[in-house]
Amino acid sequence: MDYFNAFWVGGLICALVQILMEKTKMMPGRIMVLLVACGAVLGAFGWYDTFQEFAGAGAGVPLLGFGNILIKGVKEAVDNQGFLGIFAGGLKAGAVGISAALVFGYLASLIFRPRMKK
Repeated sequence: MDYFNAFWVGGLICALVQILMEKTKMMPGRIMVLLVACGAVLGAFGWYDTFQEFAGAGAGVPLLGFGNILIKGVKEAVDNQGFLGIFAGGLKAGAVGISAALVFGYLASLIFRPRMKK
């Protein structure tokens, strides 16, 4: 059942994003920011953990999960460092994901030789 819930929740998130892309004039970058912000808001209110417990990877892998990771890092850093934790916590918590995206993006560019559109 865990696989099924992850599949349909992740698919629903992707379908909603696709509808936003097709039916509105929002650019993909703004939609990505919207997803991260929604994940951060859900995490700030403490609702994201329940959502992720139900949906598993279907909730943790999309950009909603990244927003939740950022807000968790900020909360923890503020508890430990005070005001300066606002600036350091999100970057520290999201460092692995950001680094992986950079490394794998670079490797993909070496393999596939990207070109500018004409």
